[in-house]
Amino acid sequence: APTAPAPAKPDHEPNPGKELDLVSAEDGRRYRRFPVQTGLVDRDTDLQAYLRGEIEDFFRDLPADAMPQDAPWHFSVSEKIVAITQGRSYYTWEVRPSVAARVLSRLVTRTPAGIGLGDPTTMQLAIQEAGLPRIVLSAAAGAAGKVAGKRGVFYNVVGGNVRAIDGPTSYSTFPANVSAKLPPAEPDRVAAEVSAMIRAADIPAWAKASFAGTVVMDANDIGRNALGKDTAASAAVLEAAFADNPLGQGRERTPLAVVVRME
Repeated sequence: APTAPAPAKPDHEPNPGKELDLVSAEDGRRYRRFPVQTGLVDRDTDLQAYLRGEIEDFFRDLPADAMPQDAPWHFSVSEKIVAITQGRSYYTWEVRPSVAARVLSRLVTRTPAGIGLGDPTTMQLAIQEAGLPRIVLSAAAGAAGKVAGKRGVFYNVVGGNVRAIDGPTSYSTFPANVSAKLPPAEPDRVAAEVSAMIRAADIPAWAKASFAGTVVMDANDIGRNALGKDTAASAAVLEAAFADNPLGQGRERTPLAVVVRME
């Protein structure tokens, strides 16, 4: 059975068990990450209109002392909702795994943080996305890595796009508990479009002046990957601000974040 969604929470409060602030191991600065709770999206959702409503609501309800008006901030969008609204997420019964997908999926290590390609449905999507030769090469490298005591070699060889493929997880809310998803298409373009939307949105003038751009982020409990960005900040800095996975990956329903550089 799917996990029940988390109860509603104010957007200026952290998720349970998480902290709003984090001192980055990358640049030593303190970042405040506001997890924005949302409803479900699907392939018919207009992403730009949806995000505009969320960011306008966030600033309308933001307490006056929650963030300094002159502090640079960026908007983080989970790659999951981008992929879903692009029609790149599928129910598991819509994917027909090949024999190769069934065999290769057994060679991938599953972790509590996510099923990755250790499921025939996600492996089939990986084969469709990257091609069977590349997947076989990565699997061979991964097998050699295991013999040498190295973990994660498969994902390092196969690359970021395939690494962002997600599978069904029992701890997630519906429909993530029965879905497999490709990474988003053209994440840099999406980030730029979101930034343009925010600059035109009905938010305070000070928020527009301190806005520093958008990142499309893939984050879980074991790693972070800035798939696309429209900000001067480096991918390493953006990823380090999510080192503790403040948005969670289960029942939180917080695929968005306003990330403020506090110092």
